[in-house]
Amino acid sequence: MHRCDLLEQLARYETRHLDEAAFVQRARKFVATHPDTFYREHLPAHVSASTWVVNPSRTAVLLMHHRKLDRWLQPGGHADGDTDMRLVALKECAEETGVSPEHIRLVDDGIFDVDIHATQEPHPDAQEHDHIDIRYLVEIDDRVPVPGNEESFELRWVEIPMVARLSNSRSTLRMLDKTRKMR
Repeated sequence: MHRCDLLEQLARYETRHLDEAAFVQRARKFVATHPDTFYREHLPAHVSASTWVVNPSRTAVLLMHHRKLDRWLQPGGHADGDTDMRLVALKECAEETGVSPEHIRLVDDGIFDVDIHATQEPHPDAQEHDHIDIRYLVEIDDRVPVPGNEESFELRWVEIPMVARLSNSRSTLRMLDKTRKMR
C-alpha cells in the first residue's frame, strides 16, 4: 500500500491549533504503521477525506445535513483503498453535492485541516472507530445549483457567522477560524 504521498503531505502541514497539531502527529504515526488504513474495514481507525467548501468571496460554506448521522457536515467520505486523498476528497465532494467536477476547484494542493474523531455507523452491528479525516479547501461558485444526493436531507450555503448554529463541533469552529483569516 502506497502511503508516501499522504505521509509527505502530513509532514509538510503546519497548524497553529494545538488540538490539530496533536491530530497531525497521531495521523502520521498511524498511517506510517498501518498499511491498510485506506480501507473502511481497517479498525480501530482508518483514513477518510473531506472538503471544506467555500464560495468565491469566502463569505459562506456549503454544508450538508447528513441523512444517516443527522448532523450538518462538510462533504466527505471513505477512501475505499484509494491512497490519493485529494482525489478522494474531490470525488466525495462531487458525489455528495451533485455538483459536476468541473465546477469544483481545489484552492490549494495541500491539506487544509486534519481531524481525528470517533464515529459509529448508525446500525447495531457497527463497531465504534476513529476517522482520520484529511480535509482540503475547495471552492464552488454559490450560483451553481447544488442538487445533492440520497446521502443528505439538504445542502445549504451558510453564511460564515451562522455556521456555528448548525454545526458547532471543535473541528468546524477551527475551519471557520481558518476561513475568516483568509478573507
